[in-house]
Amino acid sequence: MSEENKYFEKLEAEKKARLAKDIRDKRDAEALTARKDLHWLKCGKCGADMDTVIFRGVEIELCPDCGAVLMDQGELERLSGKDQSGIFANLKGLFKH
Repeated sequence: MSEENKYFEKLEAEKKARLAKDIRDKRDAEALTARKDLHWLKCGKCGADMDTVIFRGVEIELCPDCGAVLMDQGELERLSGKDQSGIFANLKGLFKH
């Protein structure tokens, strides 16, 4: 086989590898989007739709069926303030109705 043919075969193989990677990346991104859409604002405990409520000035998600609470990153810290005596000690009375 000539060097020229080897060169073009190598280019073709690299092109196929890039195309396969692009297809895998697109498929993975679509799967992630589908998974997010399936679980978006659903209770992780019972599967019900979560309600967004304002609690002490912070938007949190509350399950109307089982009472589970979903908070985004940083919301717990904003609600509890600085942790001086242990964060779990402050949580006990935080979500009582």
